[in-house]
Amino acid sequence: MEIFLICLAGILIILSIAGCFVPIIPGPPIGYVGMLIMRYVDAINFSNEKLIILLIVTIIVQVSDYILPIWFTKKFGGSKLGMIGSTIGLIAGLFFPPIGIIVGPIIGAIGGELVSGKEFALACKSGLGSFIGFITTTGAKLIVCFVFLYYFVTSLI
Repeated sequence: MEIFLICLAGILIILSIAGCFVPIIPGPPIGYVGMLIMRYVDAINFSNEKLIILLIVTIIVQVSDYILPIWFTKKFGGSKLGMIGSTIGLIAGLFFPPIGIIVGPIIGAIGGELVSGKEFALACKSGLGSFIGFITTTGAKLIVCFVFLYYFVTSLI
């Protein structure tokens, strides 16, 4: 049974890394489930404190994945319509994975800025902010998932 749990946890942790690039798969939550499964393998000792910290980090990264692209849009000069456009683009992009998740918020931010009367160059700057937010959250998710992989591998050694 322990070999099954180890294999299942390993599959989930590897899947979590893929989930950082494939928007349909929620990477860090799946990796965290893998860590929880490892908790029930007798030969491996994950403390409750470590699991709680990893849970908090997982929640923060997952929530940031939806908030940061909108926040960066604003930081790059986006108006309220640009942020709304970025949000609409994100939601619309969910129906066209994986490219839609990347391109949707950018197009939405640019479209929102154009509707608000900004010039195309300024609208593209807001779209760039949305893209930087996406890259930032993808990097954060990757770091968390590789931490899960590190704990998984080192616990087996």
